[in-house]
Amino acid sequence: MEPISQVLARLPGRFAAELGIDVKASPEARQQWFLAAILYGARISGKLAARTWRVFADREIYSPEAILEQGWDNLVVLLDAGGYARYDFKTATKLLKVMASLKEQYQGSLERVHEAAADEDDLERRLQALAPGIGPATANIFLRELRGVWAKANPGLSSMAQLAGEHLGLLPSGLSPAAALAVLEAAWLKQPVPPHDFADLEAALVRLGRDYCRKPQGLPCPMDRYCGRKLPDGKVGRDIN
Repeated sequence: MEPISQVLARLPGRFAAELGIDVKASPEARQQWFLAAILYGARISGKLAARTWRVFADREIYSPEAILEQGWDNLVVLLDAGGYARYDFKTATKLLKVMASLKEQYQGSLERVHEAAADEDDLERRLQALAPGIGPATANIFLRELRGVWAKANPGLSSMAQLAGEHLGLLPSGLSPAAALAVLEAAWLKQPVPPHDFADLEAALVRLGRDYCRKPQGLPCPMDRYCGRKLPDGKVGRDIN
């Protein structure tokens, strides 16, 4: 299981923790992460999404009430301030619809969404039903970091984590997201890496898949020596010597 300990040593874990959010701490923290997950869910760089979240967080604008009070025009200004200009109009509209639905249907509480869900699949459906634009990718970003926090937070393994897991030899190719999750969880249970938890491993693999595995000519990979990916020239991994 050496690749597991090494990927955690070389890449950050939870995206929420990187933003200073402890999703285990409180409903308010999970609300903060929900806003961040919506921002991460667009086709925009992680750095811009994080910077935009901090614009909101610095002003304590993350609750449904606070976001709705801003109105569309002010939300566009905040999004632009974080560098989210490409998706500012669309995202401002989405945020207003999401938070209005959360208030109308669940008294503004994400915890109530979790309580109302019959199971993990229903939880994902309820989140996606809050507004157009909250699709499977955004729901996965939000829920995968709540594994072990919410009992029904258990989405299938994300595509980037699965790609990285295959390259590291932790997963066979061709598995469904649910099957890949089960295999990776079994490997983690055999040899956990305290003080990390499984959500940290998944997040680290997402980073590896996003930043290195899907970019054949990208930066030198921090996990090169463990990579079993076959390159077009027949070599294995990347030559970074």
